[in-house]
Amino acid sequence: MPTLIFTPRHSEDSQALWKAAARQGWSVERLPGWRVPEHLRTLSEPVFYGEALFGPSISEQLGLVLSNPPEDWLVRLPLEYRLRDIRLSTLGAERASIAPAFIKPPNDKSFPAQVYIGAELPRGYDEDMPVLVSDVVRWRCEFRCFVLDRELRTYSLYSRDGELARDSGFASTSEEDAGLRDFIGRLLADSRVDLPRACVIDAGIIDGGDWACVEQNAAWGAGLYACDPDAVLEVLRHAGTRANG
Repeated sequence: MPTLIFTPRHSEDSQALWKAAARQGWSVERLPGWRVPEHLRTLSEPVFYGEALFGPSISEQLGLVLSNPPEDWLVRLPLEYRLRDIRLSTLGAERASIAPAFIKPPNDKSFPAQVYIGAELPRGYDEDMPVLVSDVVRWRCEFRCFVLDRELRTYSLYSRDGELARDSGFASTSEEDAGLRDFIGRLLADSRVDLPRACVIDAGIIDGGDWACVEQNAAWGAGLYACDPDAVLEVLRHAGTRANG
């Protein structure tokens, strides 16, 4: 039976997953600190959920290799699914840019993902740090999708007009739900789109009314919003593999 392991940081998402794991008969452990106790290093099936900043060090101690999107995944995604120009660059190379662009680290939140001109980019980071640079688009709404074996397992609205949709309970319309399922279904069925076994895909509607992919995220560090925690657990179970097997 799997053992779900959390970092010391408490959150609504970890509490929801804890309850779901208990319903399914999993063991659950919350780490007391950032060092993994010896008795957790030899678990037969550890499943990790936590912040991206701490994932690499904790997973190494657990003997897990966590699944992460390739840095250029969004760049290589067929244009029909992203609907905007996106390129992989470096922080230093973008400092000379005078045109506004949406700039973000590929796989973490080391600095805020937002629209910058070159002179506004943050200091204090390696100039060779990779960044994704994309056209500026306006998202009407954005959805989080947990995917396993190229099947949509659970999803939730998380943003509307750039604002977190918490006040509405992350509610979406039946028309939006149908549009999302159609778009994600086409993307997942396309053999040109390479995906790990377990992942999160964010998608939404841009101005103009078309659906597009926002990004791919690692499932083990993704927020749930109103996603079904029982379904999320099954995705998390396959979001990491044993380092020795």
